[in-house]
Amino acid sequence: MNRRKFFVGLGVPAIALLAPALSAHHSTSMYDMENPVTVTGTVKRFEWTNPHAFIFLDVKDKDGKIVEWEVELMSLNHLRTYGWVRDTVKPGDIIQCTGGRARSGATSIISSLIKLADGREIRS
Repeated sequence: MNRRKFFVGLGVPAIALLAPALSAHHSTSMYDMENPVTVTGTVKRFEWTNPHAFIFLDVKDKDGKIVEWEVELMSLNHLRTYGWVRDTVKPGDIIQCTGGRARSGATSIISSLIKLADGREIRS
């Protein structure tokens, strides 16, 4: 058997086995994307990390209590194409995030648009 046939023979089953994991990683099925929500809060911290960046916000709930929200963003490469840099948001900034809320009811969203403290809107 030649080398090419050997690697092709190994590659097809490997791709078939990895496909569900790869698609699951990029799935937004755990978020309700059909009914976007908007949360406004104070940036607690910003994690400029791969595979996805995260913002943690202190948000006042309906009773005035502070609740931490986790805001998931895209990969750093995607964010850079929208104009993001490491210090686009900083602790203390008041921002507004719009996106799909976690179906589980957790205080978590995957954001598609953020209104920054200076009023600019930026994709996320």
